[in-house]
Amino acid sequence: MRTHASTLTVVLLAHNTYAFTSMKPHLTRNIHSTPTFRTTLMAETSDDQIERLRSEAARLRAEAAALEARQAAEMAQAVEKVFQKFDTNKDGEISLAELKAGLENAFKLELSEDRVRKLMEAFDKSGDGALQLDEFVGVDRFRNKLDALARDERAKALEKAKIAKQEADVSRLLEAQVARINDGPPTPTDRIVSVLPYLFPLMDGLQYASFLLLKNQDNPLAVLSLVTYTLYRAIPFGGFIAFFALFYVAGKPEINRLVRFNTQQAIYLDIALFFPGLITGLFAILGGPVDPTLAEITNDAIFFTLAAAILYSVGSSLLGIYPDKIPFISDAVANRIPPAEKIMKDNKDFLDMIIKNGGKLPKDLVGPNGEALEKKDEDKKK
Repeated sequence: MRTHASTLTVVLLAHNTYAFTSMKPHLTRNIHSTPTFRTTLMAETSDDQIERLRSEAARLRAEAAALEARQAAEMAQAVEKVFQKFDTNKDGEISLAELKAGLENAFKLELSEDRVRKLMEAFDKSGDGALQLDEFVGVDRFRNKLDALARDERAKALEKAKIAKQEADVSRLLEAQVARINDGPPTPTDRIVSVLPYLFPLMDGLQYASFLLLKNQDNPLAVLSLVTYTLYRAIPFGGFIAFFALFYVAGKPEINRLVRFNTQQAIYLDIALFFPGLITGLFAILGGPVDPTLAEITNDAIFFTLAAAILYSVGSSLLGIYPDKIPFISDAVANRIPPAEKIMKDNKDFLDMIIKNGGKLPKDLVGPNGEALEKKDEDKKK
């Protein structure tokens, strides 16, 4: 019985030991799974990693700085060595001639003195015309700069050739344009033809000679004038036809300039007659009283003024002289029918401006449809 009790005691102790042992991992797992423990462990790990990264970065920076220092020292030694080779007279600086000789020896080619001078100016910070050691940048940088200078020179040469070609094209264009303009001395035929356009303002001006014609009905000249005026008025739209015919003649550069000049002046004289007629019409509309004597004097003055302008123009033209002394009107005609030299100069200046602008009109001279505003305004003035 004693033996059975002992056996029972051993079994109970073993069972309790197994129960305790099987609970230990569970307790341990619960301890490690608490939030406070995990946070503390992660914080300690993160701090260690940051510290290691900082130490590694500091080490890399130190190594990079040391490497840069070694490279800078080696570069300085190499530059100084080349500097000593270039400085043939050992005066501590490199002159233009020494730089040219050194570069030619290093590159095995001949360099122009102008290009070497530009190279010297690019690196000569002190401006004393020589390179000191601190201004000497090495052969490689000199080569790069020389290449850049060569590219600039080629670009300038191409641009110069382009401009020269454009100028040649402009000259040919201007010469062809001037060749079309008949600006030579007028022939006898040109002189006679040039006075015919003045019949146009004369016919329209006879309306202001009514008082003179009525007073001199027995004068053959007065009778001829009345018959001619009557026939002119009898032609439907005779005035419009004459106006456009003269306008067409004035715009033909192949016709001698004296003919074109007088044609344009005749047109302007006829246009000038519009204003007295306008004033007379306004008085008639307003119904104001018009003194017959004043009307006669006014009409006679207008006709005599017109006749004097026409006689002056006809006389000058028959002598081969441009009638350019009529106030206001002759200046407007000269602007409208300029001589060939002025046309060539104005066009050359305009085309030169286009060339300088890369073959395009400046933005302030281009309208919404691409037209030249300045030339358009000039045409309106004319």
